[in-house]
Amino acid sequence: MKSCPICRRLFADDAGFCPVDGVVLLGVVDVALEGDPNDPFVGKCLADRYEVHRAVAQGGMGRVYEALDLRDGQKVALKILHRHVVRDRVAIERFRREYEISQQVPHEHIVEVFDFLRLEDEAFVLVMDFLEGEELRALMKREGTVRPARLIRMFSQIAMGLDEAHRRNLVHRDIKPDNVFLCGTHDGDMVKLLDFGSVKDTSDGATKLTATGTTVGSPFYMSPEQAQGLDTLDWRTDVWALAAIGYEALTGVVPFGGGNGPSILLSILTEEPESASTVGMRRAVRYLIPSAVDDVFFEAFAKEHTRRLGSAGLLADRLGWAYGLSGTHLDWAYQTESELGVRVGEVLAELERARVEEVVEVGGEVVSGCVGDVGEVGVAVVSGATTVELKSLVLPKRRSWVLWVWVLVLVVVGVCLVGLWWWR
Repeated sequence: MKSCPICRRLFADDAGFCPVDGVVLLGVVDVALEGDPNDPFVGKCLADRYEVHRAVAQGGMGRVYEALDLRDGQKVALKILHRHVVRDRVAIERFRREYEISQQVPHEHIVEVFDFLRLEDEAFVLVMDFLEGEELRALMKREGTVRPARLIRMFSQIAMGLDEAHRRNLVHRDIKPDNVFLCGTHDGDMVKLLDFGSVKDTSDGATKLTATGTTVGSPFYMSPEQAQGLDTLDWRTDVWALAAIGYEALTGVVPFGGGNGPSILLSILTEEPESASTVGMRRAVRYLIPSAVDDVFFEAFAKEHTRRLGSAGLLADRLGWAYGLSGTHLDWAYQTESELGVRVGEVLAELERARVEEVVEVGGEVVSGCVGDVGEVGVAVVSGATTVELKSLVLPKRRSWVLWVWVLVLVVVGVCLVGLWWWR
């Protein structure tokens, strides 16, 4: 391994320069660790194995560090609980559970947790795979919306990870953009699901850390049963949350809004979201949203969980079909984003053509881009068993009543003139 002598980042042996500081990299043995007066862990070697090089992120529960595993010679991430959090027994158990779930469900789309440590000074540590990339939340903040082909590939991989967890009776319960990590590759994103600490084990006899009636999760992405803290919560609450991410990624806004937690939960329990295609039109998002996508979200947001789409995989399938793809999420998960983009682009091009402004001549006056409930023409794009209905409004040609009045006046005047001429 190599290290930057300035920022202390770690790199593979074949790297030459630090992309951040632009300096030549040195072997890790040639770069002395430096402590941080504001951080008790930076510059230290934990458990006689993990050299902590720098802090990289911080949350409400703990801080994440970049470290070198001296035994295996690889870069790892250390997630260390804050001091005030370790007083909470449930928080510690959730922390431990994140490690245990990783051991139970080894999956390429779930972040790997290598170890759980309790240090002598009562610090609790998770040793995890160090991921290069960004959270989906960062992408959405920067771009506003996500390209449909990219989202479909992303959903396909998330669905594979979630469905495997669900097969083992494990419900994530905190699916949100912050817990979807995107590792960039030449073919597209490689997705990793993060933070299984809030997981619910629905197996018979499983230990419960959450009392009935208590809500766990992030309000914007909670299902109705989760918002009410119902014990009947199952894997379909993750389907709801994934659909909420998809809605937000396509439209740029969450499906159920509110100024505070209670108002958000009330919206989830009592309201229906505005159709994504309508929101996209109103907000003039970069990529058009087919009306078939509305049907997908309608089923994914069913208030009664037994009527909801039955799996994350089915949600990913339906989303892909709505954009004209054939096959299933298992086919799209590793297809390059550019290849997916070609087919999706064809469907969006049809949508764009269907929305070309109608230029209608009305009584000698040209009116462009008029919209109203004056008619409807259906257009269909078929791919395999999938039909995407595209609709555009057209305006019937109308005659101005003013024009007819002038015609009548001219006729009357003409008759009068002829009559006068005749009598003369």
